[in-house]
Formats: sequence, C-alpha cells, structure tokens
Amino acid sequence: MLTQEGDLLLSALLPALVLLHLIIAPYTKVEESFNIQATHDVLVYGTPTSNIYNKLSNTYDHFTFPGAVPRTFLGPVLLAGFAQPIVAFLGFQHAQVIVRALLGLFNALCLVVFARNLRRAYGAATARWYLLLQASQFHIIFYASRPLPNMFAFGLTTLAFAFLLSQPANLKSTPRRQRLSITMFVFAAVIFRSEIALLLATNILYLLLLPAISLEQVIFPFSASFFSALLTSVPIDSYFWQRPLWPELWGFYYNVVQGSSSNWGTSPWYYYFASALPRLLVNPLTYTILIPYAWIHPALSRPTKRLVVPSLLFVAIYSLQPHKEARFIFYVVPPLTAAAALGANLLFNRRSKNLFSSLLALALVASVILSFAASTGMLLLSSLNYPGGEALAYIRDTALKLEASDVNYSSAVIPVHADVLSCMTGVTLFGSATGHSLPNLTPEGLVATQQFGGVPKGVSIAVDKTEDKDELGSPEFWQRFSYVLTETPEKVKQYNNKGEKWETVAVFKGYGGIEIVKPGGDKQDGLGLVMGSGKTVALWKHRIREMAGGWWIGPRMVDRITVLQRVRATRWDETDA
Repeated sequence: MLTQEGDLLLSALLPALVLLHLIIAPYTKVEESFNIQATHDVLVYGTPTSNIYNKLSNTYDHFTFPGAVPRTFLGPVLLAGFAQPIVAFLGFQHAQVIVRALLGLFNALCLVVFARNLRRAYGAATARWYLLLQASQFHIIFYASRPLPNMFAFGLTTLAFAFLLSQPANLKSTPRRQRLSITMFVFAAVIFRSEIALLLATNILYLLLLPAISLEQVIFPFSASFFSALLTSVPIDSYFWQRPLWPELWGFYYNVVQGSSSNWGTSPWYYYFASALPRLLVNPLTYTILIPYAWIHPALSRPTKRLVVPSLLFVAIYSLQPHKEARFIFYVVPPLTAAAALGANLLFNRRSKNLFSSLLALALVASVILSFAASTGMLLLSSLNYPGGEALAYIRDTALKLEASDVNYSSAVIPVHADVLSCMTGVTLFGSATGHSLPNLTPEGLVATQQFGGVPKGVSIAVDKTEDKDELGSPEFWQRFSYVLTETPEKVKQYNNKGEKWETVAVFKGYGGIEIVKPGGDKQDGLGLVMGSGKTVALWKHRIREMAGGWWIGPRMVDRITVLQRVRATRWDETDA
C-alpha cells in the first residue's frame, strides 16, 4: 500500500506532466489562435474606458482576424488577469508559457479534485489506478495547457463529474453536489462550448431514470446558473466585440443549424468510437478488458454504468454531427478512465487467485508502462509540428542580439511578414516579445500603441499576417519587410526591386511521418541552414545511425518554413522614441 506521501506524489504527477508537455511543446497551433491572441491583447492593451471602439479596433487582433464565429473573451480575460503579476515579475518574454501554464494547472487541479472525489466514493486504490491511467494518456495532458475553448470548458466539466460521484460517508451532501454539478455543466455550455448542453442532458436523463434526482431539483439550479452565465458572457463579449453578442449562440447556429462546420471536413458516424476514443484512452486494456470487466461485475456494475452510460450516450448523439474532432469529446475521458480504474483495482486485487488472474494483473501493469512510453513518443513527435513558432523565435533571438550589440538603439522595429502556414504552426503575438520591448500586434498596432501612450523601448518585432492575394502579389508590398516567414520562398524571391534581393537565412522543418532508413539507404542529412527541431532530429539521426550500423527508425523531417531576409543597405527601420 502506498503511504499518504506516496498518494500526494501520485497526485502531483498530473500537474508535473502538464508542465513538462508545455515545456517540450511551448508553441500553439491555429485552433488556439483566437484565445492566445486575445489573452495577449488583454495583457498588452488592457480594457479602455473611453474611445473604446477606436482603441480596440486599432489594437486587438480579433477585429482583423475574427474567425468563422465569434468566441468568448471570458477565458482570455481570466488568464490575463491571473497572469499579469507573474508576467510583470518574470518578464513578458515568458508570457505565453505563463498563461498556458495557468490554464494547464487549472485543468490538472480539476483532474486531481476528480481523483480525490473518486477516492471518497470508491477507495484509495481505485483513485491511484485512475491517476496512473489518466497520467499515461497523451491527449488530455498535452492539451490541458492549450487555450482551446474545449480546454477552458474541460476543467468545469471535470468538476461537474466529480460532484456527481457518490459520497457514502456524507449522503446528505448529494443534493448540494448535484446542484454544483449542474452549475458547472451550464457555465461550460453557455460560455465556452454549447455541445456540453448535450452532455448535461445525458447525465440528467440518466439520474432521472435511476432515479437519483427529481425534475424539480434540476429546474432551479439550471435556471439560476443559465441566467448567471448569460449575464457573465453577454456584457463582457459585447464589450470586446463592440456589438450585442452571445458567442456560443452564434457558434451553435453556425455549426449545428447551418451545418457550416462541415466546411472543415466530415467523418463517418463511427469515427468517435472506432478512432477517437481508443486514441484518447491510449491503453487498449481500458476499453477491451477493464471497463467491460467492471460493467459485468455485480459489485461494480452500478457505479460503472453511472460513469459510462451518460458519457457514451453523449458521444453517440454527438456523432450525428458530420464534422468531428477528438477534442470535441475530451470531456468524457475522466469518467471513462474512472470506470476503467474500478476494473483495474478489482483485477489487480484478484491477482493471487490463479495463474490466469496473475497474468492479467501482470498485463495490466505492463500496459500502463507501455502507455507511458507510447504517450512519451507521441509528445516528442507532436513537438515537431511547430516550425512557425520556431521561426519567429529565431527572429526574436536575432532582435535580442541586435539590441545587445548597439545600446544606442532607442527604438528599432523589425517588420516581419508571416504566411498562413507560419501562423498555423506557432506564430503568435506573444512570440514577437523580445523581453525588453513592449510587444506589438502589427505595424498598425505599433502606431496605435504609440498613439495611446505605449512607447516601445529597445528592439520590437511587428508581425504582419496579410492573407489577401492581391496584396501579396504586389512587389511594393514586400518592400515593407525585413524578414519573411514563408512556406514558398521562391514566390517571395521573385519580387526584387531596385537591386534588392531575398536571402535565405534559416530553414525550419516539420514532422512528415515515420521513416525507416537502412544502412546505405541514403546519405547522412546535411544541416545547412536547418535550425530548431529539424536540426535536433538530424543530429540524433546521425548519432543513432553511427551506433546502429546505419539504421534509423524515427521521424522524417520535411521543409516547412523558410526565413528570408531582405538584403539592402539599411536592414532596419529605425524610429526615434
């Protein structure tokens, strides 16, 4: 048996792993762009109380890049508020990691609270198996710190499931806990993700059928929390979007009523069951042995069904929506993992019954170890998908060297254009911060910042994200920039004016699948101008092939983002402070 100290260490495993995943993969992708840019804007530009529309529209990113549907600002406002004193202490160059760490630790804390409630409901051993199974699953740990609407909602739904767990030692608290659960579900649905209303409905329906709750006990907490959530979202989001707005109502209308989410691709009805859930749960014993074992065992059948039935019913109904992504069903992973933990605890306790039970217990332990190994591999491969973030970091390091080399720079602006792929793979406004300068949105944002009282000090990076094809086809457009991050360098290099030309200064690669290289199969990769993770993988590939007689089984890296520098007499646009 583990000691109390051991239980605490096991609980600390979840936040530790979340932070580790953040450190190894610190950049973001396109799905996270709204929330990460909005958090940046709240931190940098604040919330003006006069001339509001002009100040917001000239500085905040969402006026230029609003996305398919408007999203709530509540998550970014909370992140920026909690992050502000930490950023002020540690420096703005760490701001993106700080805000992501806050979100990740919140979600990890919610998972720990769920584990503690599971302990009170079904015992310490079950809670330990839950923590091990949850910690060995890649996706939840990896996404916990990612500013997706789903992950702002995930902590709330996890708490909602925690409050629904029975408490044998305090049955009188059940009505209060049910009210709290309904409140968490409603806030998550009204503010962050409307599909959680369906998850609330399946859980309430199951409780009504048991019966473990009455309709009268549902109506009041639902109504109170619904109007409270609405009164929270609408004023805040109407302020930031500068029009009357309830974002999740727009999202529901766009995705469900209009069916426009299908524009991003469709999947067959069985996708969640056949592909997404097995990948989310990672350990194949979870859904092939542990949950079925707990389901049919007389002592565990009732609590297992209470965890599994509402979750799978939610997934089944949500499968009717043509556009499917694994992150849309993240919320059901904790209860399904808890059901697996019930089976794991019973199976492991019966290990001395006979040889077959001993082998099953051994397979269980081995499966957890292998799941950790598989999740580690997925983390390392996933960290190779952010060449845009690495490319912008390269320019930021260049800016710091420029600032360090000439203390007389009162204000220097490095204008940079980032193409679509760069923005999809890690370029954010946080990435433009040098640590000594006030970060800037765009060249226009820089002007607005100076106009409203912000004066950059040292070297600043102004990132342009223009996508308009007519502008991109104009030679004059490219004269504005000192650097370009691009997937197609040859298209940029064709715009040469007045003897100027573009020089390739760095190449950043991205993950292109798994490759098997035999001895003599190809030449050793040359590094050339390759930087970032592409360089790291190339060095490891070279070392391993030397030790393994020329063999290599690992990630194949392909060119993704090229950094071009405009060659001219004066490389920097300088302005006086």
